[in-house]
Amino acid sequence: MQNIIRIKKATFYGYHGVMSEEQSVGGKFEADVDMYTNFAEAAKKDSLHDTIDYHKVYKVLYSLALEQKNYLIESVAIKIADELLIKFTAIEKIAVRVRKNNPPLGGVVDCVEVEVIKERKDLI
Repeated sequence: MQNIIRIKKATFYGYHGVMSEEQSVGGKFEADVDMYTNFAEAAKKDSLHDTIDYHKVYKVLYSLALEQKNYLIESVAIKIADELLIKFTAIEKIAVRVRKNNPPLGGVVDCVEVEVIKERKDLI
C-alpha cells in the first residue's frame, strides 16, 4: 500500500535568484512536498513513531530554504528532495515543488514553479 503525506504552501523568506537584488533583498518562496510512504501500521497503532513526523520535515524545509543563497529554485528543490530522502527512510518517493512568488520578469506573473520527483533509488 502506498500513501501520501503532503505539506502544502510552506512559506519562507529567502535570498534565492540570479539578480543581485534577489540575493540581497530576498523574496517570498513556497514549497509543497508529497511524501509517498506506507503509514498503514502507524494509522493502525495511532503512533507517530511508525510514520513520518511532518513537524521534523518542516524543520528541514525551513533550514534548507534559509541555509544558503542559491541562484536557482531548481537547486533548492533538489536539495530538499535529497535531504528528505536521506533523513526519512520511510519516504519511498518524493515530489517537491518550489515557487518563487512575484518573480522579476518585467511583467505580471503570480509565480514561477519547479518540480522534482525522486525515488529512494535515485539518491546518488
